[in-house]
Order: sequence, then structure tokens, then C-alpha cells
Amino acid sequence: MSGELKTISIGMLGCGVVGSQVARLLQSDREELSKRSGAELVLKKVGVRTAGAREGIPAALLTTDLLSVVNDPEINIVIEVMGGIEPARELILAAIANKKSVITANKALLATHGHELFNAADAAGVDLYYEAAVAGAIPIIRSMRESLAGDQITRVMGIVNGTTNYILTKMHEEGRNFADVLAEAQKLGYAEADPTADIEGHDAAAKAALLASLAFHSTVTIDEVYCEGISNISSDDIAAAKVMNSVIKLLAIAELTVKDEISVRVHPVMLPLTHPLASVRDAFNAVYVESEAAGQLMFYGRGAGGAPTASAILGDLVAVTRHRAYSTVGYGESDYADLDIAPLGDVKSQFLIRLWVADKSGVLASIATVFAKQGVSIQGVRQSGMGLDAELIVVTHAATEDDLDATVEALKAMDIVKNVESVIRVEGVGA
Repeated sequence: MSGELKTISIGMLGCGVVGSQVARLLQSDREELSKRSGAELVLKKVGVRTAGAREGIPAALLTTDLLSVVNDPEINIVIEVMGGIEPARELILAAIANKKSVITANKALLATHGHELFNAADAAGVDLYYEAAVAGAIPIIRSMRESLAGDQITRVMGIVNGTTNYILTKMHEEGRNFADVLAEAQKLGYAEADPTADIEGHDAAAKAALLASLAFHSTVTIDEVYCEGISNISSDDIAAAKVMNSVIKLLAIAELTVKDEISVRVHPVMLPLTHPLASVRDAFNAVYVESEAAGQLMFYGRGAGGAPTASAILGDLVAVTRHRAYSTVGYGESDYADLDIAPLGDVKSQFLIRLWVADKSGVLASIATVFAKQGVSIQGVRQSGMGLDAELIVVTHAATEDDLDATVEALKAMDIVKNVESVIRVEGVGA
């Protein structure tokens, strides 16, 4: 824009780890961001839940009256980084009703009430951007929404939770058990005091819902995502993966089935070391996209933390500010396809079943018969003996979840089967 820049005033809800970084960068990089945006950016008000000074933020900007932020007629854009469902939902809807564009990092809110919020933004003619809600600094939302808008995405598979990836990395590389590494992750700040949302997959499930909605132009909520965490992954499972030149990762997977339904799920997966996602270590994230024309794409980077997440928020801010400066809006929610969610039991995967059996003749034949009766084909078997018992590791060809479940129940009923230790899905080894 030529001449004097239009002023865009910004209100912020929340000022924790992420919010404080956003506020810091807005002030320290204000001139540069204004040049990129085509408007003069001014942080006008910061809403916080509890009173008190915030380092680097002038006291005059702080308020505990959160509604005053979204109702302020001078504020043009609201950045929501407070988290949680309420009052964040109420406040965002109020901001939208007041014709303010909104930028949020709130994955849980969008995965639960996203359709309502996007409809409200569309009706009001304002932007609702959320790059920071999935995989931190990685620009996956904009890439899927804009760069791949002319393509047909068939599958999205990602490591989208740094806590679980850190734990699984340490278990694999250092041979440590789950509880020990979790305690270390908590000390380092990678895991919360209550790590349930991370280790049980709920955080990744919210992100999976957003990725599936975006990839397949349909509304997917977190309640429609199958979710299984990593708390049951043992050192023996890690050892079994190593024997197979593989690694265990917690993946968010969204894909189209042959029936044109959406399969969306979060669970541990055994990946061969040759797969691009297998090399993603520690707290890093990566998203692997498959599409008809572009083929295979991978996006990698820091998936959490104050500065990386702030980077994604400020990227959205530049885009939304440009829209405000030119009196336009960007892309809204695309849900025209309205595809159904595939029943989990119909979804096909390969599986690894690790079990202890009596070490005597005829066992392998009996085990194979059980698999055959359920229509599950065996790709390979590994056996190692220990005294009177032997450990069997069976890898199947692609089978439905229902058929695999029936197979496991039949195995448990056999006298020769001492215990079915674990069942882990397998990716990337050929169906």
C-alpha cells in the first residue's frame, strides 16, 4: 500500500507461554510486521484470567475483563491463546459477532465446535485462522488449504504430539521404560503434571480431526476420532520393533477408504526405519501428506513451544491483516463433501501381534489355523524360545479391525496361548 498505513488494532485473550511470546514479537518486530502486513499493527489490549504484571507487557494493556477485549470497537483482530472450551468459545463468538477477525491456537475448541465457529465467521464476513492449532510452527494448515487446494488429498499421517514422540524416542534409543522417560519429560517441561491428554492421544486426536476436516472437505469432530495412546507400549514392544528394523510412533492418520468414507484415528504404529516419519526424533513433529497429483509431501519442524507457536500465529496475523487492510476475507471452512466417517471395524490395517505360547510341536500350525478361520492372512512369523514358553511375533497382511479383534479373542481362548501381550498396527511394510 502506498501513503499512510491503515492502523489495525489487536486484542489478545491469554498471556501464557504462547501469548507472552506473541506479545513480545508484536512489540519487538512491529515495524517489520507492519511492512509485511500493509497496515500499522498495534497491540491494544491483553485479556488475562488473573491480575498481575506480565514480563515485557505494559501494565496499561492488561485487563481481567475478557469481554472488554472482544467488545472493544477499536479492536479489529482478536488473537485467542487462552485454551480450553469455555469461555474461549463464548468470547470468540462475541468477537465474530462484533465483526472482528479471529486467530486461534485452540485445537480442542475447533475439534469440538469448529463448525459452529466457522459458520459464524462466514456469516459475519470475517476471518477465522488457526495455523497454530496443529503442529506448532509447521505451516501445514495453509499448505493444505491453499497450496494443495487444486489437488486431491488421499491420506494425511503425522506425528503431531511432541511429548509422546519424545518418550518413544528415548525408549527406542536408550532402552528405558515408559514410566522413567515420562518422569524425565515432565521435569524437562515436555509433559504436563497431568500428562493424560498427551500420552492417551487426546491432544493428537483433536489435531487429527482438524486435519481430516481440511483434507476431505467435511466436518470431523474429535468424538469421531478413534483414539489409543502409548501408555501400554512396553520395552518388549520396542525390542520387537528393533528386531524388525522398525520404530514405534504415535500417529494421527486420516485417509479416504475405498468406499469414499473418512477413516480418522490416533494410535501407536510400527514404522520401518526407511519411512520418512521414522526419523522424526524427540519433541519434533512431522506431517506426511499423500495426494493424487503432488504425490508424497512431508512437513517437519517444532510442533510446540512459545516461540514456534507464536511464529504460526503471527503468520496468520499478517495474512488476516492484509485482508482487513483491503476489506476482504480469506478462505473459510470447506465442508461441501460431507463425507461419512468409516466404522472402525471396517478399516483395514496390517497388525503385529506379540504373544506367548507353549513351546511344543504343532503350535505354529494351530496358530495359523486360527488366523485363517478369521480370514486374516499371515505375512510373517518370528519365534524365540524361553524355557517352556516361546514368544511369537506375527505380522499380518491388511485385515479389518473386526477380523483382527475376532482373531485375538480366538487366540486368547486357546490352551496353548499363555498370553497375548500386545497388538500394534503396522504401516509402510507392504500389505
